[in-house]
Amino acid sequence: MRLKPFFIPLFFLSIVLFFTSCDSKRIFEENIEIPDNLWNVDSIVKLQVDITDTTTPTNFYVNVRNSEGYPYSNLYLFIRTKFPNGQQSDDTLECILADEKGQWLGSGMGDIYDNQIPFKRNVRFPVSGTYTFELRHGMRINDLPLIMDVGLRIEKAN
Repeated sequence: MRLKPFFIPLFFLSIVLFFTSCDSKRIFEENIEIPDNLWNVDSIVKLQVDITDTTTPTNFYVNVRNSEGYPYSNLYLFIRTKFPNGQQSDDTLECILADEKGQWLGSGMGDIYDNQIPFKRNVRFPVSGTYTFELRHGMRINDLPLIMDVGLRIEKAN
């Protein structure tokens, strides 16, 4: 039995909806592609999220996608959080991307590896409104090669 041509897009839409609706813990997740896989030290990845719930504890993760040719085993990030009330906080996070033997961590397909690094656990947003997260690499090189995407995930804590 062959599917009618108009059923094919409906089938794929159903699959996408199924997989995206299964993530009930996710509050926010966005990844930004690094142009040409070359992250300049002056290039800031900005993410904005609207928060209305200030009572639910949340976990924050930084998403990093790197190529197998990335020349380091780690990645330092400077993360600035701008609150809706004008305050801000600055953090430094070391993302371990490979173990001491040089084996890449995270999940991989081919020569691309995805890592989700814990950033903050069991925190509540102090005020509702729009939060801005700015991520900048803190490596001792101006143009950091083979970082493909960087992002942020916020989810409900258990």
